[in-house]
Parts: sequence; C-alpha cells; structure tokens
Amino acid sequence: MKEKFYISTAIAYTSGKPHIGNTYEIVLADAIARFKRFQGYDVYFQTGTDEHGIKIEEKALAAGVSPKEFVDSVAQEIRRIWDLMNTSYDRFVRTTDPNHEKVVQHIFKKMYENGDIYKGEYKGLYCTPCESFWTESQLVDGKCPDCGREVKEQSEEAYFFRLSKYQERLEKYIEEHPDFIQPESRKNEMLNNFIKPGLQDLCVSRTSLKWGIPVDFDSEHVVYVWLDALTNYITNIGYDVDSTSDLFQKLWPADLHLIGKDIIRFHTIYWPCFLWSLGLELPKKIFGHPWLLMNCEKMGKSKGNVIYADDLVEKFGVDAVRFYLLHEIPFSSDGNITYDLLIERINGELANVLGNLVQRTISMAKKYFEGEISNPAIHDDLDDSFLDSINHLKDAVIFKMDQLQVSDAITEIFNVLRNSNKYIDETTPWILAKTDDCKDRLETVLYHLLESIRVCAILLESFMPDTSKEILRQLNQENLTPAFVADNSYSLNDPAPLFQRIDREKFMAELDNVK
Repeated sequence: MKEKFYISTAIAYTSGKPHIGNTYEIVLADAIARFKRFQGYDVYFQTGTDEHGIKIEEKALAAGVSPKEFVDSVAQEIRRIWDLMNTSYDRFVRTTDPNHEKVVQHIFKKMYENGDIYKGEYKGLYCTPCESFWTESQLVDGKCPDCGREVKEQSEEAYFFRLSKYQERLEKYIEEHPDFIQPESRKNEMLNNFIKPGLQDLCVSRTSLKWGIPVDFDSEHVVYVWLDALTNYITNIGYDVDSTSDLFQKLWPADLHLIGKDIIRFHTIYWPCFLWSLGLELPKKIFGHPWLLMNCEKMGKSKGNVIYADDLVEKFGVDAVRFYLLHEIPFSSDGNITYDLLIERINGELANVLGNLVQRTISMAKKYFEGEISNPAIHDDLDDSFLDSINHLKDAVIFKMDQLQVSDAITEIFNVLRNSNKYIDETTPWILAKTDDCKDRLETVLYHLLESIRVCAILLESFMPDTSKEILRQLNQENLTPAFVADNSYSLNDPAPLFQRIDREKFMAELDNVK
C-alpha cells in the first residue's frame, strides 16, 4: 500500500476571475502534488470554489442574474484557468454542491446540540468584501485590517460558535506542534497577535444574508461563510456527522492545507476548533504562502495592476509562467512580478541555461555520432564532481521539497544545468572532435551531458511538465531513473528550441500599443 498524501488549496472565492496572484496557489499546490506522486505517494489533490456570501449577492444583482447563475459562470472560469495552468487536481469542489450543503447543515446542528453553537446578537464593524466582523481595536486607520476598505456598523441576531472554549487547548497544541503552522513567522503571528490576547466567540450565521446554506432548524438564518467554506475539506471526502466514507477514513487528517497568508487566521484558529467540536483530528500542516506582488504592490482591480494567467500564457507559454511563479516567490517572503522580470528569467534561465544546453548537446551528438550515443567510459578527473552533482540532485530536491522550499528545489536543478554548460566549456567537445584518438572521450563527454539532461528533465516534471516531456522526447528516452546510469544508450531525435529568447524592447513596445 502506498502512503497517502492529501493536499488541498483554499477554495477560490467566486466574486470574479482569478488574477495571477490567486493562480500562484494552485500552481504551487500542483508542483507539490506532482512531486509527491514522483516519490511514490498515493496523492489526493483537492481544489475548488467558495460560492456563498453577501458579496456574491451584490455581484449577481449588479450583473442582473441570479446568484447561482453568477457563481456557475465564475466557477467555470476558475476551473478553466486551473486547467490552462496544467494542474493535476483530483477533484474540483463547489460549496453549492448539494451534498456539501446537506452535510454543512448536519455539522451546524451537531455543534448546536453539543453546546458549541448558541444564539445571541452580534454588534460589530463589518467588512463586506472580506465578509468579516472586526472590533474597533483590530481596525487599521479605522479600516479593515485585511483589505483596507471601509467597514460598517451592523447588529443582528446570530448564532455563535464558542471559540473561547478552545483557547487554551489551541494555544497548547500550536506550541507543542511547531510544524503545524508554516512558516514560523505565521505561527508566531497567530499566537501572539490573535490567540494569546483572547479569542472571541465567532458569528456563524446571518439573517441579513439570503445566499447561503439555510440553518435547517431556524429558517431565518443561513450558515455564515467560514463554517461553510472550511468544512469543504471534509465534506467532499465523505464526512458526515453520523457516518464517514472509506475515502474519509483513508485521507483524513489532511497532510497539507496550502493557503494564502491573508486567510491563515481562519485556517489555524477557526478550523482547528471546528474540528475539535466534531471530534476530529487536525490537519498535519497548514502553510500560509506569501503573495505575488505586481511592481511590489498588492494586486487589485482598483489599482489597475492586475495581471491574469491566461494573458501571460498567451504571451509566454504555460511552463514559462509556471517556472516564474514557482521559482521567483520565496518560501516566506512576497515575490514580485513584472514583464521585465519575466522576460529576464525566460531569456536567462529558460532559453540560455536550459534550452541552449539541450539544443547544443543534442546537436553535437547528431553532428559527431549521428545521434547514436553510448558510454565508452573514458574517464577524466573533472568528471568526478560533475557526476556527483547529478547523483546527489534527487536527494537535494527531495530535501527542499520536504521543507516546502519549492523555489530552492528548482534552483538545485538549475545549478546542475549550469554545471552542465560549464562542463561543456571545460571538456571542449569541438576540440576533441578534431582528433580520432579522442573519439571515445568525446562520446563519453556527450553521454555524461545527456545523462545530466535526462535526470534534470525527470526532476523538472513537477514544475514544468510539458517541458520535461519535450526534453525526454528529444532524448528519445523512457528510462526514468533520477540518477546517472552508466549503461544507458541514446538514439536521439532532432533538437528543437525549448524556449525562444524574447526581444524586450520589441515586446514592451507592442505591449504599449495594445494598451
């Protein structure tokens, strides 16, 4: 039996088309899921859409359609973008699915019956875009601390979840499980800024909202967003309050919830307490990933600085965009995207380092040996460190991926690709080709290079799946051993460019004309 690995993204809110910063999360999760499959895990990868709330009501009203028609359209667009980015999710869930709605009602009722939910009145400062209530002390310059927008004073009858009941247990759990929240800076923020100052009971129903899941024993109320949204991680794998499916028994607890740092509070405070109320285990790890900024600013339609994934793919291709997202956003600090930076990385890493290496190596093998290469094993001392770097690459990448340091994992691969280009300069195949006595040494050098490219292509699959496949096609290789193999043989296909260099000035001029 393979060891299971259940990974989820946050479910995308269906208020509009996701921008490239939103898309980063699904690409990051996909890279992790693909790599776990490569390691031999039985992976279940879930994503989807969050479709209830007052913001949806307002958007649908403005568009002149029903809320269901509105979310159907946006959910379809979100899924289209996820598919465009070549993400390998196992299930795309929606919170308007009838089974999810039914189980959420059962969960709400169970929490009410066991005393964790009670009826009261809520008075507070409400942010409509974030669908969150705030106290006066939590505001920043009198505005929502999450999005910076205006808040409105509201009061209404509501049901509350006894979050305060779980404060000591939650604080103790986080302190005793240092890997539960990653990176550590997020853990410290949750403990010091939100939990230790004291947890307030949480509003979990609304009467002023109609577009939501009805509380089945009180028709005036609908279930408020976070109890609805967060439970998707269990409802869609077969959880119900009186029964659980074989899939749920196999998959829960989740191994990794991958979410944006802006919603880590809901996943590391509300969600654990909800699960304890249901008598369930907590997920093993919650990773609050950083943001992708545009010109060092948070993206927003009001700022006019939003970029969409499909626009970038049209200009640069899927794998170039995937590479940029995965390589240019560090583990714990925000990344930045501009057209200049994208072009610089494509020309530098993808065209020069990777593409040039593959094309010149295959071209030399075609020129000197008609593309038929085996290993005469004519050794030189400078081969040692080069072959060592190939053989240690898999373990280096696994180590970084286990730490969720995806950018660093890709760097490890590109270090070997750079070493391969350096190896060409050091061994000078074009000089070896001039002497018949050096023919076996020349073939050995080319064999070493082809093995390096093969191993790197295999390890790149998680990050750039189409590019990996194309490199292996050009190598005409089905051997997927991620280490140097001494007795392989190559019958190469013709080389073809993997990435074209981009003329920056021409590109920017054309972009200005479009604007």
